[in-house]
Amino acid sequence: MRGLVLLLCLTSAIAAAQQPVQPAAPLPALPDSAKVESLPLYQRPTPAQARYMDGLKTAGRGIAQLKEGVSRVDMAGRDSARLRKAAYILSGFCGTSRGFMVSGRGRMVATAYEDSIQIKARRLAQQVDTLIKLAPTCEANAVKEPATTKEQLVAALLVWEAVLRDFRAAIGLPNRAFTPPPPPHP
Repeated sequence: MRGLVLLLCLTSAIAAAQQPVQPAAPLPALPDSAKVESLPLYQRPTPAQARYMDGLKTAGRGIAQLKEGVSRVDMAGRDSARLRKAAYILSGFCGTSRGFMVSGRGRMVATAYEDSIQIKARRLAQQVDTLIKLAPTCEANAVKEPATTKEQLVAALLVWEAVLRDFRAAIGLPNRAFTPPPPPHP
């Protein structure tokens, strides 16, 4: 009985393999009015755009240092010894981040892009300029007033993240969100 079933399965498989495959009917073309506009697909950047993105990457290293400093001050809480140490670290991060941001900002020429993307690229570069201007104040005041300095940086970083999110969406890249630290507990 098993032999008969195996023989039938084998012959039906061989017969099915020998039959020609019918090609599928082509799908009807949609009219232009039915096509949906979507986000642009990411395309290979031009050399000027690659230079802009390299500058953004370098400036992003400095901004990551600012975020790390803010995080350390936030984690210190109300413990005075930990807060003092975090404030000194924030001050150091403000100083070193400025170097990265200045270096990266020099390569962020918005004319590498066209149309609305150029406007978003210019806004992103302006936000880097704002953070560069904030860095010396942050460096000088972080040790004296860490909470106030942290609040100023968080406000500036939230604006930076919003502008970066718009730029990344315009060129077709995925976005990541910055979550600001929660307010301190009373």
